[in-house]
Amino acid sequence: MNAPLTEEQKIIHFLNRVTFGPTPAEIDRVKNGGIFPYLEEQLHPEKIPDPAAEEKLAQLKTVRLSSRELLELYPPPKQAKSRGMDISPMQTPRFVIFELQQAKLLRTVYSRRQLYELMVDFWTNHFNVFAGKGADRWLVTSYDRDTIRPHALGRFRDLLLATARSPAMLFYLDNWLSVSPDAVMNRFRPNAKPGPRQGLNENYARELMELHTLGVDGGYTQKDVMEVARCFTGWTIRRPRGEPEFLFNARMHDPREKVVLGARIPAGGGTQDGMKVIDLLSRHPSTARFIATKLVRRFVSDDPPVSLVTQVAKVFRESDGDIKELLRAIVESPEFFSPEAVQAKVKKPLEFIASSLRSVGAETNASPALLRYLVRMGEPLFLAQPPTGFPDVGSTWVSPDMLLARINFVTDLSNNRIPGTRANVDKETTFAMVAPEFQRR
Repeated sequence: MNAPLTEEQKIIHFLNRVTFGPTPAEIDRVKNGGIFPYLEEQLHPEKIPDPAAEEKLAQLKTVRLSSRELLELYPPPKQAKSRGMDISPMQTPRFVIFELQQAKLLRTVYSRRQLYELMVDFWTNHFNVFAGKGADRWLVTSYDRDTIRPHALGRFRDLLLATARSPAMLFYLDNWLSVSPDAVMNRFRPNAKPGPRQGLNENYARELMELHTLGVDGGYTQKDVMEVARCFTGWTIRRPRGEPEFLFNARMHDPREKVVLGARIPAGGGTQDGMKVIDLLSRHPSTARFIATKLVRRFVSDDPPVSLVTQVAKVFRESDGDIKELLRAIVESPEFFSPEAVQAKVKKPLEFIASSLRSVGAETNASPALLRYLVRMGEPLFLAQPPTGFPDVGSTWVSPDMLLARINFVTDLSNNRIPGTRANVDKETTFAMVAPEFQRR
């Protein structure tokens, strides 16, 4: 049997799990103030001043702009050409995604609101949207800022509803095109051309249940998928590349009765049909267990302890999906501080790079050169194509190519060969400090 953790081991383990990597200053703060007071502070990020991160982000113009402003200032090449615009590389849609990636990496390194940023990353991955798909090049900035971030430590139901109404999600999973089978397209889209995408689209309904709430074994059927898709007909976007705002279009909606997971949704409900589905799914026991499993996997181990999953699922149900309560339940559990949990997780590329930079007090501007390491390691930010997002199990991140990319990163960081990034200690010290961060947390 492994010996219980010492206090110092507990602190390092705790910071490895609730931040993007320990720093000497954070270690001292936890030593002086205690683990659980630090956790409580982190659960209230609005009370934590964050000047270093805010100073870095102030240099990124696009992260503050609305989707409509981004479309206007960073138009598609053909549209820019038709306007007679002379576009530089810093005025393209790709630049919008680049600055969003910069913002994310800079926050992981510099923000004092570490647990908040970690949960933003967790939910961004859980409710994945691929920024490279069509209009999402301009919509994902708002998705990060206005959909995920305000709800990352709130209630799951509110976060679920926000993603369901998000133009980025509506576009990514094609729900904005979903129409009641009985609707006639030209009644509400006079210029629409007949095509195979007209009619009921099940993409969002399927991922909503399989990936966002119940889980693949959550007890739903193909019939439930169709019924949920009918409930969300009419949840659309005014104009993805003109007025990218949520719109409920009653003429697209299927007004008839639906039955979802055995629950009857009466005819004539309009937009409330979708709201009832959100309420039903967010409070379903399978959702409680599915979300608990993913959180325990993230914070404890790739093989989540059944006892802890059961306890966290219970807290989910009793707290109505209060994310703060779920995190308290995990960190306060004996499983979290068990010797078996220490270094049981392989760091994902973002965690690996951020923790390395934090451990050596590096200065960085999140240059393209630094972001390319994330691509080589397999985690290009906001660019996971499948709705599953990036996996959170170690076997995903330990292929020979990915490990070689990590070795090259450590070597280049220790030799200060990454443009825009500089470690604040000498080469030998940098390598010695970063090497232990090489694989696990």
